[in-house]
Amino acid sequence: MSEFYFMNGKFVEAEKAFIPVRTHAFLYGTAVFEGIRAYWNDEEKQLYIFRAKEHYERLIRSAKIMYMETPYNVDEYCDITKKLMAKNNYKQDAYMRPTLYKSAQKVGPGLFDNEDSFLIISNKMGDYIDTSKGLKVCVSSWRRNSDNAIPPRAKVSGGYANAALIKTDAHNAGFDDAIVLDEAGEVTEGSAMNLFLVQNGKLITTTKTDNILVGVTRNTIIEIAKDLGIETEERAIDRTELYISDEAFYCGTGAQVSPITSIDNRVLGDGKVGPVSKDLQKLYFDIVRGKVAKYKHWCMPVY
Repeated sequence: MSEFYFMNGKFVEAEKAFIPVRTHAFLYGTAVFEGIRAYWNDEEKQLYIFRAKEHYERLIRSAKIMYMETPYNVDEYCDITKKLMAKNNYKQDAYMRPTLYKSAQKVGPGLFDNEDSFLIISNKMGDYIDTSKGLKVCVSSWRRNSDNAIPPRAKVSGGYANAALIKTDAHNAGFDDAIVLDEAGEVTEGSAMNLFLVQNGKLITTTKTDNILVGVTRNTIIEIAKDLGIETEERAIDRTELYISDEAFYCGTGAQVSPITSIDNRVLGDGKVGPVSKDLQKLYFDIVRGKVAKYKHWCMPVY
């Protein structure tokens, strides 16, 4: 059975979905996108799309930064996404990538006189990071692009060349991922995910103005930590704080909640996944599958 994408206002078979090679977004990276997950609840035989509304609110904010006109409102985006997932009839965890892109077929980087188009691709997806074990990460030699260059606050496809270099060099050096500093030497986030430290039972994470993508999962973690009686402090983080923290973990739509057990070959805690990371991870996975009544409003049922 063929999978479907949403493109140019209609559902099309995946193998028939193409863009011209002169498309501006392909030539210059002028697109904004979101990554959204859907989780299968086998007991309920239901597929839940997690926090679609918040993702589309961020897509619209990214579009504003990039001089893009959004073709739909948040509710319409959510409805299209739900219909696409139902049409694909997924009965397992899945992933969606809605993308708003500059679609003029012209040479030249300008965002003016340049129409906007929208598409959503989707596919079945489980974990692409092993969340059951601790990650071995390093501090990258690359710096995070800044708000006055390619703003990380906007999820711009061209900005992910930065993440690609960071991730690739970390992998080639034998690490699972990397933590990135800004030009001032302060911690920002992972290659393409937010970062939390655990110090004396408290969560520490960077602020919204520290050249990070303000993550939907990041905001989720801050909120659900309260349910576990865990305080979160948002502030600047020095590099050496990474090495003396009790625990650390990444979070994001792709990373979900991924514990870190060593940074720059310095072991955190006892070298195992820490109790705070483990508790947050467990609660998070229950929430995204619609198993926690308090947060079920975050989970949009497909069927």
